[in-house]
Amino acid sequence: MLARLAEFDRRSYLLIVERARVHGLNRPAMLVSASGDGPLYLYLCVALMLFDSRGEELFRLTLVAFLLELPLYLLLKNSIRRTRPCHSAIGLGCSFEPSDKFSLPSGHTAAAFVMAGAVGTIYPVAILPLYLWACLIGLSRVVLGVHYPMDILAGAALGSLSVVWVNEFI
Repeated sequence: MLARLAEFDRRSYLLIVERARVHGLNRPAMLVSASGDGPLYLYLCVALMLFDSRGEELFRLTLVAFLLELPLYLLLKNSIRRTRPCHSAIGLGCSFEPSDKFSLPSGHTAAAFVMAGAVGTIYPVAILPLYLWACLIGLSRVVLGVHYPMDILAGAALGSLSVVWVNEFI
């Protein structure tokens, strides 16, 4: 069962990367991926804290969700130690050199889903575009060759569950 899942993951990765390269999607994928870099989240939270009455609530929710998500992400990534597809025998290469060696779960995707969930909790009208953006960040990470699709699903689950747990228990 696991072997079949791994093979499906590998084939899905190859299909996505090859199609994206044929259609010239690496540059747009780099831009989408960069929109999920950590400092932007801090800037958004601080701006909303300064200019909106619910900004402080968003800041607290986001901070606590990241305090839960980040150690779990590091524990999983360093325990599972899945080699990134661009560093594996598949040999398609990376569009850039990732900051760490392992791919499961996707940290960019987990963080994007934390932000989508946190902002969507405080500002429900924005929930659909936020989750669409989070999904695009995950897809961009596959297109760029640094994650398999299952890494993205694991990151999405981790980020989403972190916000759910914080909302439920804190």
